[in-house]
Amino acid sequence: MAAVAMIAVGCSSSGTKTGNGSTTSSPGSGGSTSTTLCANCAPVTGLQISNPNSGGTPVTGGTLTVLGTSDVDNNLDPNIGYYTLDYLASLLYNRPLYAYPSVTGQTFNAVPDLATAAPAISNNGTLYSVTIRTGAMWNTTPPRQVNAADVVRGVKRSCNPATPFGGQPDFSGVLMGYTDFCTGFSKVSATSASAQAAYINGHDISGVTVDPTNPLTVQFHLTKAASFFTGVLNLPPFNPAPVELLSYLPNSTALATHQPSDGPYMIKSYNPNTSIVFSRNPAWNASADPVDKAYVNEIDVSETGNQAGIVSQILTNTPQADMLWDIGVPPTQIPGLLHDPRLQLQTEGATNPYIIFNTVSKNNGGAMAKAQVRQALSYAINRTELIQNHGGSQVDPPLTHLIAPGTDGSGPNFDDYPYDPNKAKQMLQQAGVTNLTLTMLYRNQSSTGPKDFQTLQANLAAIGVTLKGLTASNADFYGKYLIPGTAAKNSQFDLAEAGWGPDWYPTGGPSYFLPILSTTSFPPSGSNYGFFGDPTLDNLMNQAVAAPDPASAAAAWHQADQEAMAQAAVYPIADPNGSSLHGARVHNCVYVGPYQNCNLANIWVAG
Repeated sequence: MAAVAMIAVGCSSSGTKTGNGSTTSSPGSGGSTSTTLCANCAPVTGLQISNPNSGGTPVTGGTLTVLGTSDVDNNLDPNIGYYTLDYLASLLYNRPLYAYPSVTGQTFNAVPDLATAAPAISNNGTLYSVTIRTGAMWNTTPPRQVNAADVVRGVKRSCNPATPFGGQPDFSGVLMGYTDFCTGFSKVSATSASAQAAYINGHDISGVTVDPTNPLTVQFHLTKAASFFTGVLNLPPFNPAPVELLSYLPNSTALATHQPSDGPYMIKSYNPNTSIVFSRNPAWNASADPVDKAYVNEIDVSETGNQAGIVSQILTNTPQADMLWDIGVPPTQIPGLLHDPRLQLQTEGATNPYIIFNTVSKNNGGAMAKAQVRQALSYAINRTELIQNHGGSQVDPPLTHLIAPGTDGSGPNFDDYPYDPNKAKQMLQQAGVTNLTLTMLYRNQSSTGPKDFQTLQANLAAIGVTLKGLTASNADFYGKYLIPGTAAKNSQFDLAEAGWGPDWYPTGGPSYFLPILSTTSFPPSGSNYGFFGDPTLDNLMNQAVAAPDPASAAAAWHQADQEAMAQAAVYPIADPNGSSLHGARVHNCVYVGPYQNCNLANIWVAG
């Protein structure tokens, strides 16, 4: 998935294993009665405190005020955002095929949203057919039914030459014709909306078609059976794109403020890095949306605050300070709020944060490219001290390998690098590396970023390594430094602290490895921010993708996890419990782990 909002970019997205699940419902929940997409959804374990404040009769009307410190990553473009904040926003104005419900205890189990049901799978697992609900309308004049052609258009837009979707490796290897289409698209002008529109209208993806017998059914043809593909279908590339989007460049402010909505809200105004206002969509039909309720009339998002000030406003029930947008509660404050009914706390099922090693850095004679150097640094890091910066192990349980609990392949647990500074010194000597001076990129607006930098600086100083800091704002961390890839290639940093979560649960193993460690996923079209490469790992990933069933895939992903850690591809720190805080007048704020927040469409305000 993707990067995660509180610590990083990437994703948390949809899906679970294929099958017909049980029907679940919850009084006052955002989705009334929804069918999960997995027959045996394993619970995602961890500390969970759910205080949705859902008692009483829901109230319609009013304004929900949401406060934060940064913006979405891609100007509200519905097909390319690869950041949990983009996902949270797009739920309001661009409905996915499948979504995670606001139902306590079921928030990791995807359910049909625009889709009428789980995909119909045929042709020995190589054809997935999804039908869109009748009555799901674009707010055009007159309103227009969302159809399969809109979904086809969304998939095409996802690999545009201006700002392609960062998680393409999740599915590009199995979706027939996608790579060929994208290769051609990459040659089109990145600055011409008309040229891109002409390419989209003039070229097809052989594996993404409209069912000739039903304009509301889209068909996905795979090159081979992929047991995880149901989970893929909740990713932004599979969101419908109205034809009007072709008049604008992807990732542009003009697109953000002119796009039709098929969700419960529409974009009333957008000032990048400042504010977003969502107002009720008059074309939305509650009867055609089992996930969203659209209680409030308007949702006002402010993005210019600071974490400490925002949390203080909410804790004192300041008017116009209802809930958090892109931040969590400072970890050191969480223990004192565990019994506060305004706190939501739930496991993310993510690797967040983890340390990126920039293997293409030319600093220190290219030392970061050596596995032995990365291994030595891993032994030198005191994970326990880092966890304390994040509020302790009750708030941020330690994670010693890449796949977090909740995703198949996570267990059994192992730790290749227990804290051992003496071993770290010996390994650096064996590698012939001395007088290392490294630069760490971190977010200085984060409550934990500066603390983690100081801890790592002290840890590495103990083995004779000097660590310098390179600070970045939340907005620049990914957009300026990590996503383009030029900062890594230009040796501007050697280490960086990011976060990652799977794009779907529980079969999301591909989304842990293919985007962030595959040699086919280098920036800017992928999220392998450290440009790590290992042929053995690539081979294991290919075996896992080709696994015939979820159990075989889980075993293969566990092997991939072992290989990644043996090579010190990254250094995982924690599988955190995400936090959300809301004011006393906020009701039905059910924390949804994959979105790292509550679905704003399902909150009502009163009091």
